[in-house]
Amino acid sequence: MDRGKPGSKMHVLSDANGLPLLVGVSAGNTHDSEGLKPMVEGHQTRHDPHRGRHFKPQCLHADKAYDRTDLRKWLRGKRIGVRIARKGIESSERLGRRRWVIERTMSWLSGYRRLSPRYERDLRNYLAFLGLAAALCCYKRLVRLTT
Repeated sequence: MDRGKPGSKMHVLSDANGLPLLVGVSAGNTHDSEGLKPMVEGHQTRHDPHRGRHFKPQCLHADKAYDRTDLRKWLRGKRIGVRIARKGIESSERLGRRRWVIERTMSWLSGYRRLSPRYERDLRNYLAFLGLAAALCCYKRLVRLTT
């Protein structure tokens, strides 16, 4: 958290392959962990009517910024597995096997010129461009897999 930092932070919820499922924006001077609950609640689960099953997130990987007991309890209450590095106990290198996926996703989104320095003053416009960039990332991945 940077107390005097102006600007905004991107929050991205991605799948295990790095495809952005949900994007969000918060103020630059808020803590990262405050964006977790709205992102998880905003993610809609898929329902398979033929089998009667819901497909929901099984495990959440996050860095040390999300190491709060209330967030851990809340995620366990939603039956989502938690793999969050503990402050002062675990090394940040142990999460590297899974963390590079979201770092790559953030790099994909930051590669769009309109997003890396925030040109848009209106939050709705910036969020729309962020959603468009996430859709383009998914489209590019789909084209690469089908050709």
